[in-house]
Amino acid sequence: IPTICERSTCRRFPHPAPPPPESPRGSMAVCAELNQLQHIEPSRFISFSFPNPFLHDASNPYSDADDHAEFLRVAVVDSPAPAAPSPTAPRTAAMLVPAGRHRDWIFSTRAGQLHLLLSSRSQCTISRLILVGPEIPTPSPRIVCSAAARPDPDPARARLLPLLLALCPRAAFGNGAIPDVPLLSFHDDLLRLVPVQLVAGPVVGEMLVEDVAVDCAPGPAELRRRLRFKRMPCLIQTQVRLAWPMSAAASAASSLLEALEEGPASSLQPEVGGPLVQPYLQAMVAGLALIDSSVEENARSGARPRCLCAGIGGGALPMSIRVGLGFDVLGVESDCVVLDVARNYFGLVEDEFLHVRVGDAIQMIQDFAHGDEPDSKFSAIMVDLDSPDAMCGVSAPPLEMTHRSILLAARRILHHDGVLVLNVIPPAADASFYKGLIDVLHQVFSELYEIDVGNGENFVLVARVSPTESTLLDSSRLFRTELRKLTGDFLERIRKVEIPS
Repeated sequence: IPTICERSTCRRFPHPAPPPPESPRGSMAVCAELNQLQHIEPSRFISFSFPNPFLHDASNPYSDADDHAEFLRVAVVDSPAPAAPSPTAPRTAAMLVPAGRHRDWIFSTRAGQLHLLLSSRSQCTISRLILVGPEIPTPSPRIVCSAAARPDPDPARARLLPLLLALCPRAAFGNGAIPDVPLLSFHDDLLRLVPVQLVAGPVVGEMLVEDVAVDCAPGPAELRRRLRFKRMPCLIQTQVRLAWPMSAAASAASSLLEALEEGPASSLQPEVGGPLVQPYLQAMVAGLALIDSSVEENARSGARPRCLCAGIGGGALPMSIRVGLGFDVLGVESDCVVLDVARNYFGLVEDEFLHVRVGDAIQMIQDFAHGDEPDSKFSAIMVDLDSPDAMCGVSAPPLEMTHRSILLAARRILHHDGVLVLNVIPPAADASFYKGLIDVLHQVFSELYEIDVGNGENFVLVARVSPTESTLLDSSRLFRTELRKLTGDFLERIRKVEIPS
């Protein structure tokens, strides 16, 4: 996803900053080139440089970085969904880029800002988001620390208000009223962030490996390594814990935070095969509880259950299933560079029970279904694929995976008591997506179960080829005990999705 799309413009505007508008037409005093902003246009993205209204002012949120920067970067994005007819005026909101993170893809790309807008809509309906921060070429620190919370009310808002009003659409000034433009805050759990490696792959494009310190209050902070793609910057593809190797743990003199600040040359190593960090992965593994009887039957006969992982990322899911549960795993990843990153930075190790292939996972499911390979049957298929269309916001799985023909192919390569496990993030712009997926899964499979991840975004759907014979509340099985070590309380969150009468 390019930082500036084809319809974007990039200009510097002269001093002074525009005064508050006296009328809707006055709101376009910034520049004639921005007259198009008088109306909301779905998915429009524009960025430009603007005289810094905080210059030498006590309210400057970026005084620690560069108190003399004459210009700031202003980016404007409109909601991808056409505004529904409403008696209320379209709402505009603004956000200050957290100090030190202006080059982060979340704040510097169209895809990242679109996700910020869509995320904000869960709290209030916003048609336009204005992002204000340092210009992208401005140097950023190698180690980014969490920014202090901004005061409420924020004095910076008063300095920005003329600009924000000038960028509101004409309809916001209905009946001569001056619109309220709230200044939103961005919060995450990062205490430290250190970039490790930036690479580009032939399929996913640019990707970033970064080490972070995460606030896990009330518990102690954790060090983690994570992988993000530029095309979907707000989505963490993989996240694993970092720890001292056993040989260095006892004699380590510096703290974990100090080791993080030493950079990638430090002796910290990713933990693999243990409890998963990301809750949605825990929920996906919990879905294997629906095949516990067949897994234990295989164990008694000396056979390993087979699992197909569609989408590998950093390899946390296949490694956990291979090491923690003793499965025979085949992983499929579309980008060879992603696999190299997983091996070099996230501890992915291939052996006789974990194999990986480069290719289109959905196509491979079809090939297995129509081929004659002897090892084309699986106890479980785990689908962790996100949609490549970043302009719809973060969503999963790809639309192709929801087609009846693909789901039938998946069923064909599962054992009679096998399961298809799907990570689902319904697209914000399509309220019918999730219901439609549930309907088609009910048509293809015998039973369907749901696990609410609890983060407001992810759901895990588990579809069984045949009706289950064991009770989900039966915790006496050995396999269920091993599952609980990896999945926490997600076993208790599994609920059956009944076919509507």
